[in-house]
Amino acid sequence: MIRIPQPLLTSITEAAEAAYPLECCGLLVGCGEAEGDVPGDVLVTRVEASPNRSEGDRRQSFLVDPKIQFDLMRELDGGPERIIGNFHSHPDHPARPSDRDLRSVFYPEHVWVIVAVEDGLAGEVAAYAFDEKNQRFREIGLAAADGGP
Repeated sequence: MIRIPQPLLTSITEAAEAAYPLECCGLLVGCGEAEGDVPGDVLVTRVEASPNRSEGDRRQSFLVDPKIQFDLMRELDGGPERIIGNFHSHPDHPARPSDRDLRSVFYPEHVWVIVAVEDGLAGEVAAYAFDEKNQRFREIGLAAADGGP
């Protein structure tokens, strides 16, 4: 289960709407433990939005700015929080991983949060974990936590 405080969840959906018709993207910072390939109870404590640096069609692909990712990794090094995943939007497509997403799994332990955006309005938000053994995504629980991080 991934828990995202409502203000952070709102910032993700607002980023998705603002980027439309392109995909938005960013990183999820938090704490919690994984249980093997399965994320345990994970709490998102911070959302770090990124410009979409994909060199492909940014309506169907995303790439978090490497500088933002590496700066964040250095900042978090040795602390209780870590990068636990990413978020991105699917303009005019469902909140389900695409084949392109499947080919873009560079950190198999990360949670993927996907926002469906239809005609500029955010809709379903879903979370996924990557199953390395079966080489596919599995939907996991996502809950809006009360209050802030």
